[in-house]
Amino acid sequence: MSALPVPRLTPEQYLAIERAADFKSEYYDGQMVAMSGGSLTQSVIPPRLVAVATALRGRGCEIADSDLRVRIGPQGPFVYPDLTVYCGEPILADDYRDMLLNPTVVFEVLSKSSEALDRGYKFGQYRKIESLHEYVLVSQTSPSIEVFRRQPEGTWVLTEFTGMDAVCRLASLDCEFPLADIYRNLKLEP
Repeated sequence: MSALPVPRLTPEQYLAIERAADFKSEYYDGQMVAMSGGSLTQSVIPPRLVAVATALRGRGCEIADSDLRVRIGPQGPFVYPDLTVYCGEPILADDYRDMLLNPTVVFEVLSKSSEALDRGYKFGQYRKIESLHEYVLVSQTSPSIEVFRRQPEGTWVLTEFTGMDAVCRLASLDCEFPLADIYRNLKLEP
């Protein structure tokens, strides 16, 4: 018995379905992938990261939550980062104003179901965005944040911030925040 072929969607078909849907789905190479709900820890961390917005006051940067879609290329992928920072004027894909093309920093909160995708395929795709300066992976199993920074020659360098006493620095935004502010009183996932 053979498997039935999965119909491929064009980016336009994906966007038409997605904009009418009651739930979010990402788009990878012709496939629409529904996003699952997160754990308590995964849903508490992003609002705490919004504290970064305080450090951005007066710098011409804004922070957006996971409802803002990021388009990586004209044919996709189309993704919903946990948080996105853009600096300067936002460049949006169309008049719907729901798809950002020029993120400066992207945050992903790692989960068991998403970690391999976030570290592998998604990071490889995000690196194609010229405006992206930093890619931030936030653990929900320990107080740990990994920041990948684009270097002037185009390579990426990892800096890890670990422990409740650590202070995460985002060079592209010229701001920092203590990990204790993100992880305080959280029961981290095993």
